[in-house]
Amino acid sequence: MKDIVEIFGYGAGDTSSDAKLFWKTKACPFLGTACSKTNHDGSFVYGTCSVSSSHGNIIICPKRLYADGYQTLQTVAENVFGKCPFLTFPEYLAHRKKSEPILKARCGVVVALGQQSGREISLGNQMSMDWVLVHIKQNKIASYTGVEVQSIDITGNYRDNCHWYHQWRERGKKPTSPKPTSKHGYNWANVHKRLIPQIIRKGLVYSRSENVTHGLSFILPDEVFKRFEQVLGSGFAVPTEMSNSVLTIYTYQLGDDAGAGVIRPLVHCRTIQVTLSEFSERFVTGPNLPTGSTLDSAVSVAVGLEFLR
Repeated sequence: MKDIVEIFGYGAGDTSSDAKLFWKTKACPFLGTACSKTNHDGSFVYGTCSVSSSHGNIIICPKRLYADGYQTLQTVAENVFGKCPFLTFPEYLAHRKKSEPILKARCGVVVALGQQSGREISLGNQMSMDWVLVHIKQNKIASYTGVEVQSIDITGNYRDNCHWYHQWRERGKKPTSPKPTSKHGYNWANVHKRLIPQIIRKGLVYSRSENVTHGLSFILPDEVFKRFEQVLGSGFAVPTEMSNSVLTIYTYQLGDDAGAGVIRPLVHCRTIQVTLSEFSERFVTGPNLPTGSTLDSAVSVAVGLEFLR
């Protein structure tokens, strides 16, 4: 049975005081801002972070990947720049205004630029970058790197399923009516139509900068990356050295249900490094690209005729 797993960060059926607080305020517990998961006219806030499927629980909101104070971004920052203080842009401005010692740390600081943290870096009408992590030393930019964060869009909807859970939280007890099955699906076509081309294009831009020593990092649910592997294949060659032409992929999944009033942890699954050239080549000519005979067969079936030989 398809179901909703998390609403406003907590278990869908969680009626604890903490869960109710976020339901009443319609706030995202990971960013402390208004939840963006609404219906088309904005009159109802769903608050849905993750849903279930035959493949397990899948994160459908990228903000879910910012748990524990952007821990996923902090992991990237530490792997690229070492154990330097990690600051959001508002935190950096506050420290800078007071000339606090943290900014004079020998290793420098890493400042995250993105939504709700300064601004996204936009390259005109070409593209905008999700996150840019800037390494600042001695009041100058020492280096920077990029991070893209993606989940997966759904098809269909979970409206009736979600309303049932909202009734549960509002009343404090389980509704007497049967729980409707969620009718959501997943827009897996976006993996090869939008997500992979986007990662390639943005990765290439970073690879052309003399101020980038570590290439683009990509954070996404592990189950979504498995769909990447259906297109690209697996078993990437490990790069011989780090450079701005290396893509680093971090995959995550939800941890086990920890009970009422507790948000599930994010669990790191895999870190994969691959050169952009291999990643791009596999997308264009990859091992799982359909053959010409597969295309011939599809055309024949569609028309209902055999080919003239």
